Amino acid sequence: MFVKICGVTTAEDALLAAGLGADAVGMIFAASPRRIGAGTAHDIVRRLPPEVLSVGVFRNERRERVVEVANTIGLRAVQLHGTERPEDVRWIGERVPAVIKAFSVGDPALRAAVAGTADYGPHRLLIDAPAPGRGETFDWSLLDRLVAGRPFILAGGLTPENVGRAIELVGPWGVDVASGVEASPGHKDPARVRRFLAAVRAAAPDRSDAAALDDIGFDGDGSDELPVDALAVDASRDRPFNWEEDA
Repeated sequence: MFVKICGVTTAEDALLAAGLGADAVGMIFAASPRRIGAGTAHDIVRRLPPEVLSVGVFRNERRERVVEVANTIGLRAVQLHGTERPEDVRWIGERVPAVIKAFSVGDPALRAAVAGTADYGPHRLLIDAPAPGRGETFDWSLLDRLVAGRPFILAGGLTPENVGRAIELVGPWGVDVASGVEASPGHKDPARVRRFLAAVRAAAPDRSDAAALDDIGFDGDGSDELPVDALAVDASRDRPFNWEEDA
């Protein structure tokens, strides 16, 4: 089971998540109390172990800016959590190693993406609550009709207390959490991070971290390093999220 700890604002919290077994950490570049600048993000990325995926979360940002930030900082994936057009998602996906495209559960664009009537290019699908970023859950039974067997990352109000039940009910490929493991907005609670990861592993004991990262095309051997040339990347890999905007 792929696990992403999102809304990280310090290198200390990023290393905490990595040390406790998270597969990815997310840094938010959208309007949010968890938003960080490029300098802070660069410091976090350079200190992460190579096996941990660094994800930058953007919302309705110019596509050129997304690529520039990702490749300058050295992000291994970007998460697009707005109403980005399919052609812009494809354009970004040709210039960064991996794209996570997030949708709210009630968004008609989600149905189009799953049905293939809208071409977003190679991406990992993330499904969030109708009001994303507020730490709210939703009716998980809706996913049976929406995902049509496609692997997806579940977000929205997950906590150490409910993530096991969520995994049991909907069987996601991965889970994403931000506020559910915080002591305060942008500051992780070590005990809650530990309990969250333990609950995920207990609910999905047969899913190894290595297999999850292999699925998203990440080798963890240093060969996935991004060039600094912001717009000249020739790579498209199917990888994976969470974006938390509200306090």
